[in-house]
Amino acid sequence: MPFAYDYARPALTVDCVVFGLDEADLKVLLIQRDLEPFAGRWALPGGFIHMDETLDQAARRELQEETGLAKVFLEQLYTVSDIGRDPRERVVTVAYYALVRLGDHHVQAATDARNAAWFSADDLPRLAFDHDVIVSMALQRLQGKLRYQPIGFELLPPKFSLTRLQQMYEIILERPLDKRNFRKKVLSLDILEDLEEVEQDVAHRAARLYRFDERKYRQKINDGFNFEL
Repeated sequence: MPFAYDYARPALTVDCVVFGLDEADLKVLLIQRDLEPFAGRWALPGGFIHMDETLDQAARRELQEETGLAKVFLEQLYTVSDIGRDPRERVVTVAYYALVRLGDHHVQAATDARNAAWFSADDLPRLAFDHDVIVSMALQRLQGKLRYQPIGFELLPPKFSLTRLQQMYEIILERPLDKRNFRKKVLSLDILEDLEEVEQDVAHRAARLYRFDERKYRQKINDGFNFEL
């Protein structure tokens, strides 16, 4: 006789908060649900985990199925288990956050999503389930982690100016930074490669371009380096 559990088991899902960055705003990718509950409401990409996959595999599968996104920075965020968070049944969700370069990905809705679109993080529509709470947690994690890990480079193009780098920090941290002190601190970390190139086709004075040197950063971490901005 096969072994059977004596206790009821909740369903398990994954939900993904996908952040992108344009010239002025931090963006969040949402899908418009095509099925009840909350049909027509905007929500985070996600869904039920399959029996033959890990949580990470489920999160990546749901992202690709519902938005077309693949090969993005993805990290587990939090487990949300509030009773009654899903009107269908007892559902526990494992939330993730992802960081993407907007120009690198073409977003398109698929499977059970009517539409997929980017929204400003500070002007989101009313969301399904408790997804507003999950977005808030993801934003707090991003703001905190940005200070001690170089994850922000996942949002920038491979070549960027120091001005663009500072703008990224200011947008996410929601506060201005002193230009001179920021540049001094960033350059002192010695993890940027000066490409000896300048911006092209810009109306203002062309700025020097840099690249994040991930290999040098990894080596410095092995040597006890502490990233802090």
